[in-house]
Amino acid sequence: MNLADTEIVLGILNKSGYSPTQAIDEADVVLLNTCSVREHAEEKIHQRLSVIRKRTSDKPELVVGVLGCMAERLRSNLMDRHNVDIVVGPDEYRKLPDLVDGALAGSQGIGVRLSRTETYDDIIPFRSEGISAWLSVMRGCDKFCTFCIVPFTRGRERSRTLISVVAEVEQLLEQGFREFTLLGQNVNSYMDNGRDFADLLSAVAGVDSKLRVRFTTSHPQDLSDKLIDSIASHDNLCKYIHLPVQSGSTRVLEAMNRTYTREHYLQLVRKIRARIPGVALSTDIISGFPTETENEHKETLSLMEEVRYDGAYMFKYSPREGTPAYRLGDDVPEEVKARRLGEIISLQQKVSGEVNQSLVGDSLEVMVDGPSKKSELQLSGRTDTNKTVVFQAGPYKPGDMVSVKIERATSATLFGKVGCSLN
Repeated sequence: MNLADTEIVLGILNKSGYSPTQAIDEADVVLLNTCSVREHAEEKIHQRLSVIRKRTSDKPELVVGVLGCMAERLRSNLMDRHNVDIVVGPDEYRKLPDLVDGALAGSQGIGVRLSRTETYDDIIPFRSEGISAWLSVMRGCDKFCTFCIVPFTRGRERSRTLISVVAEVEQLLEQGFREFTLLGQNVNSYMDNGRDFADLLSAVAGVDSKLRVRFTTSHPQDLSDKLIDSIASHDNLCKYIHLPVQSGSTRVLEAMNRTYTREHYLQLVRKIRARIPGVALSTDIISGFPTETENEHKETLSLMEEVRYDGAYMFKYSPREGTPAYRLGDDVPEEVKARRLGEIISLQQKVSGEVNQSLVGDSLEVMVDGPSKKSELQLSGRTDTNKTVVFQAGPYKPGDMVSVKIERATSATLFGKVGCSLN
C-alpha cells in the first residue's frame, strides 16, 4: 500500500512541477512515507529523521515531511520531536503541493483529516518503468482487529469504481506493464454499485489474456465461493492467495476479533485447494498476542503443519497504542515471544523447503523480472504461484514468459534451466 501511495504522491507533486531525485543532497523536499503496523517500523522512521536532520544541518531551507499512517497517528508530535515541516495523513495527499509551497516559505503544515470518500481514482500515479504495477482498488478497513491500528490511521472502507481500475490497467498495458497487483487492506470487501471483488478480478483479467493479475490482502471471513471460482476459471488470475490466519487458536482469534474460528479457516483452505489445484497459500502469523498460552502457540504450529503454507510473514506481537489489544497489556514475556517466533519460523522454513523440493523435475511457466540479485549471468522471475525462480541468462527481457525445468530448490528459491520461450 505504501508503494502504491508513494506513486500517487509522486503523481500529485509531478503535476505541480516537482520531480524526484535519488540524491538527498540535491533535494529541496524530503518526504518519508510511513507505516504504523509495528513499533519497529516507527522506530526506523524516528532514526531516519534524526539522520536526515544531522546530514542536512547546513541546509536549513530543506523541507522534511512525514506521510502516511505514522503521520496520522502521531500528528503534531512529529513536528515537536523532529522539527518536521509537514505532516500529511493517507487521505490528504492532494494538499501536498500547497503544504510544500508553504513550508518552502517558512511555515509548518499539517493535514490529517480522514475521509469516507477519497480513493484518488482520478490521480495518475507516477511510476518508474517496469513490468509490475501496484493498483490500490480500495482504501481503509472496517474489520477492527483488536491488534491493528490501520482502521484508525487509514479510515473506513471505500472502493474505487470498477471502470477506473480497468481503464488504468488498459493504460498501463499499453505502457508495457504485464503484471498487476490489486491492493486493499481487505480486497474481499470491495464493492462498486453491486459489483464485488470477484467481478473486478474478472473484469481486469478480461482486459488481455496475456497479463497477470495478483491481489492482496484477503480476510478469511470474506473470501467467497464466487471469488474462488473466479480465480479457478481465469488462467491469468494467479493461483496464489495470501490468507492471513494470525493464530491457530480459536480463543486467541476471538480475542483478536478476527470473526472466524480455526475450523472455519481450515474448511476454507480445503475448499480453495479443492477448487484451485496447485494453488499456493501464504499467511501472516502473530506470536505472543496478549494472554496467548503455550498450548495456544502449539495450536498455531499444528495449523501450520496441516495447511503447509508456501510462505509466511511472521512477527512478534507489537503493542499499538489506541488499539483494544493495547488495553490487555503485553503480558507474554519478550523471551517467550522470541522463542515462539523462532519455532514458527523454523517450522515454516522446513515446510517451504519441502514444498519447493516437491517441484524439482517440474517445468514451470515463469515471467522474467530481470537479472538475479547475485549474478548478471542469471535471470530471475516468478511463477503465477509467486515462486522466485533463478535460471541462466539468455535472449529474454523483462515480461517474457519462459518454461523453466526446476533442477534444485531451497526454502526461498527455485533454480532451473530454460526449456523454451512461451511468448
